Formats: sequence, structure tokens, C-alpha cells
Amino acid sequence: MNLLETELGELKSELVDMTLLAKSQMERAVTAFYTHDHDLAKEVILNEKRVNGSELKIDSRCEHILALFNPVAIDLRFVVASLKMVSDLERIGDNAEGISNYIIRYEKPFDPELIEKLRFKEMTNIALEMLTILCESFETDNTKLARTVFSKDDVLDEINMASNQVVTDYIRQHAGNEEKIKQAIYLLSIIRKMERVGDYVTNIAEEIIFYVKAKVLKHKKNKE
Repeated sequence: MNLLETELGELKSELVDMTLLAKSQMERAVTAFYTHDHDLAKEVILNEKRVNGSELKIDSRCEHILALFNPVAIDLRFVVASLKMVSDLERIGDNAEGISNYIIRYEKPFDPELIEKLRFKEMTNIALEMLTILCESFETDNTKLARTVFSKDDVLDEINMASNQVVTDYIRQHAGNEEKIKQAIYLLSIIRKMERVGDYVTNIAEEIIFYVKAKVLKHKKNKE
């Protein structure tokens, strides 16, 4: 194994670790939401520094590889894809932190009836499943598996769009009740963040396909 291969192997290892960390952050944020565990939510917020540190470390390694080794073909695609992937992984961490902040701000458990109407449980299950798929497909360079996240992201988009009317109806029903209205707005904000997580997972899946298969899927309507 030459020095370039060693550097690329370490880059891959660091990216896998960051992917697992981002997944863990989202899992903890979702658990904190359903258990209303403020201590766990605070852990997520504190761990965001680790996510940011990983991003800086990987950025630096990518710059090092480009400057010293002048990689070509699949090696170059992997480094270029890594620079994009690490940015999206950091944003997944940001959204986990954002969700945790909303959990801490709202002192009471969220209304189970509103959660059900918003299909929030379905949304969190799909988002976490997408992250699990992402980790496996990236570790194994499995582009077929990576493609399965696209249809799942469509469901997240659908739930996100439907949430506007659900929250509007809920606010009308509870007009004048500041606590209920505040809760509804927070939940809508959390749903927006979950939808963005789906977008970031999709972006990373596209980058996996790009560096393995040399196919650019960004902005294409039919990715299946």
C-alpha cells in the first residue's frame, strides 16, 4: 500500500466515524424528544463540538491529499465527494442540536394527539432508517443501497408539506391558548429540521454514487 492509499484509507475511516457520530446525534435527539429528557438533549448540544471538530479535521486531510498527491480518477472523485459529504454531515449534527434546543425550551411533553396527526413518529422512523442505510452503504460502497434513500426522502417531503395544514388547524382550534400555539410552532420547526436531515442524507447518497460509479445525480428528477 502506497502513501496515497494510506491517506485515502484514513480519510474513509474518519468519514465513517463522523457518519456514525451524526447518526448517533440524531438518535439521541429523537429519544430526548419522545422521553422529554432534557439531560440527553443537553448531551446532544455538547457533542456538537465533536461533530464540528470532525469536519475541520476531514477538511484538512482532504486539502492535504489534494496538495501533496494530485489524485486522479476515482481517488480524486472520492476526495471531492468527501469535501461535500462532510459539510452535509455537519449540518445533520446542527439539526440534531436544533431539535434538542427546542426540547429544552418547551418544558412540558408535546401533545401526543398533535404528534400523531403530524405523522411525526413515521417521520423520525424514516429519517433514522435513512441514516442507518447511509452508514452501511458508505462503509461498503454499496450504490444500490444508497439509492434506496431517495424514495424515503419523498415521504419526508410529503409529511413536511402536510404539516402546514395540520398546524394551522391546531392553532385555530386552540386560539388564545399561548402554550398550545407555542407547542405547535416548535413542532413545526422540528419537522422542518427532520425534513432537512432527509435532504442531507440524500445529498450524501448522491456523492457515494458519484465517486463509486462516476454518475452525477444532482438536480436529476429521476434518480432511481
